[in-house]
Amino acid sequence: MKPLSYAILKYMTTVEKACVADVIEALKPEYGSFRMLTPKGVLEYLMTGEQNALLEEAGYELDKNGELVIYYHAPEDGAATINTYIK
Repeated sequence: MKPLSYAILKYMTTVEKACVADVIEALKPEYGSFRMLTPKGVLEYLMTGEQNALLEEAGYELDKNGELVIYYHAPEDGAATINTYIK
């Protein structure tokens, strides 16, 4: 099993864009017992990926509760890097 941070990055290469809730929902079956599979933990991993130029913001919106939802995606160069290092 890959580390959670790797699984998040790899997942981001398989979708057009995703938010924290999307990532949690997709990874919950395999990583549900991981302590960092929380909104705060996943957001931290996504923001780290953005700071390392592997991910980019792909938009944002307010959810039904008025909370900000940020979408991320792996641009072509970022996805290529991720796929080179994470098999």
